[in-house]
Amino acid sequence: MNSERDFSDIITGLAKKRGFFWGPSPEIYGGSSGFYDLGPLGKLLKNRLENAIRTSFVRANFWEVECPTVSPEAVWKASGHLDGFIDPVTKCTKCEQIYRADNLIEEQSPGAQIAGKSVEELTEIIKELGIVCASCKSPLGPVDSYNLMMKTRLGLDQDAYLRPETATTTYLLFRRFLTFFRDKLPMSVFQIGKAYRNEISPRQGMLRLREFTQTEGQIFILEEDEQNWPQFEDIKDEELPLLSYPAQEKGKTEPVKMKMSEALKKGHFQKPAYAWCVFLAYSIFRNMGFSEEKMRLRQHLETERAHYAQDAWDIEVYTESFGWVECCGVHDRGNYDLTRHQEFSKEKMHVKVNQKPGVPNVLEIAFGVERPLFCLIDNAFQPESEERDTDWLRFPPAVAPIQVAVFPLMGKPELQEPAHLIFDEIVDAGFISQYDVGGSIGKRYRRQDEVGTPFCVTIDYTTIEDGTVTVRDRNSMEQIRISKDELIVVLRKLVKGTIQFESLVVR
Repeated sequence: MNSERDFSDIITGLAKKRGFFWGPSPEIYGGSSGFYDLGPLGKLLKNRLENAIRTSFVRANFWEVECPTVSPEAVWKASGHLDGFIDPVTKCTKCEQIYRADNLIEEQSPGAQIAGKSVEELTEIIKELGIVCASCKSPLGPVDSYNLMMKTRLGLDQDAYLRPETATTTYLLFRRFLTFFRDKLPMSVFQIGKAYRNEISPRQGMLRLREFTQTEGQIFILEEDEQNWPQFEDIKDEELPLLSYPAQEKGKTEPVKMKMSEALKKGHFQKPAYAWCVFLAYSIFRNMGFSEEKMRLRQHLETERAHYAQDAWDIEVYTESFGWVECCGVHDRGNYDLTRHQEFSKEKMHVKVNQKPGVPNVLEIAFGVERPLFCLIDNAFQPESEERDTDWLRFPPAVAPIQVAVFPLMGKPELQEPAHLIFDEIVDAGFISQYDVGGSIGKRYRRQDEVGTPFCVTIDYTTIEDGTVTVRDRNSMEQIRISKDELIVVLRKLVKGTIQFESLVVR
């Protein structure tokens, strides 16, 4: 690996070369920042992540819904997005390049304390720290507020906006949920769908997009259920890497592994139900293939929290490209959202609590899919070495875009025929597989290593004689021979991780 190059450039170069993502899009017209195309392997990887997300939510008894991506202006006035969904921006006094002020400050002065600062305070911080235009190094103008909503029109005369998140559209269905769930709370639902944010100057490639796929899980819950949450018993002894806001205020940056029961006892979480949501979000990211060593949970400082948030924790993933990256937010939103929509729509958003009307609270898990997708590629990257003459990707088998590659040793008909039969069996078993007959077997192995394929199956003349095939492991580059009749069962166990390849190797 060339150490002189920025690591994010290496990851982006590999991703573009191998068909994970391309852009900014549309490339042939020069591209617009904040928009990227997913190539064939990127789409496969995204599908894997969405399947892992969906499976995690369904197992936790959430129900999936899908809502329109455009809503009338009244919806966003009620939600607070028209007035509060803003970023601080500043313009260069010379070249007129526009920047998001907080991001620019953090880039040029890491460690600057800017969380929760007003636009006036950010203006002063820029002057005090000598923050200048990243392009021409000229002074910057005053910081101003900029709304991130993308505006459109319905028909000829109705103003509308593309949704900046999926949550609000979920809240609008509250009364329908009551019918579906037979008026029984708590009610748990989730959405996976497109969202849009008109970022001023999106940088960092796939980490900050104007169009992205967002996942949000919502629990509509009463206060008494938040404190009496039976599922917490199932996870009370699980340990999470926690970085609380009191620890951050003391200057600490390393998380402390702590049992959920201990974290609740120490007051890091106020409610068992919310603590369970934090654990669920962490589990989702583990199921997407992130290792414990690359993850931490960081609690928002009180100055960082949204005005409605009673508590907020982020899942952060460590990357070689950008350090710690915020990938998911878990929020205790109180009853802010349903109360606002009840007020603006004049529709009842309450239930009976002790014979009196009460508006339920909302617990939320929210994250985009493209950001963990980039982080997973970053985490999977392995540089070339003496043992292997190419960079390669070490994806967990369960989320690898291609899980199995099938090679006839040579392109002769007597080998291709059984190879095609085995390939069809692998595809029919539900694996995403690639059939490759081009070049030497070594070159084909290298091509699959570069895109992260964990297992390769080779059909040779011994296959014709005794019905065995060669299975090669990406990580160790070791090979075993097994009966083709056992192949599907073995591959399933390898992909699920119920057996390790090393246990199959005869020493």
